Amino acid sequence: MKINVGRTDRTIRIIAGVVIIALGFYYQSLWGVIGLIPLLTGLFRSCVLYSLLGINTCKA
Repeated sequence: MKINVGRTDRTIRIIAGVVIIALGFYYQSLWGVIGLIPLLTGLFRSCVLYSLLGINTCKA
């Protein structure tokens, strides 16, 4: 997959993903699984939705 997530976007996604997962564990809710989406897109630096919409926040 093509890299389309920039540095700032990546940092925000990873932090948001970890926070959502932690809240899911804290409240014992399956909603924490949703946190995997921003976490994984941040780690792999590729977002399918960005590809579909033609968005690229990566400067290089």
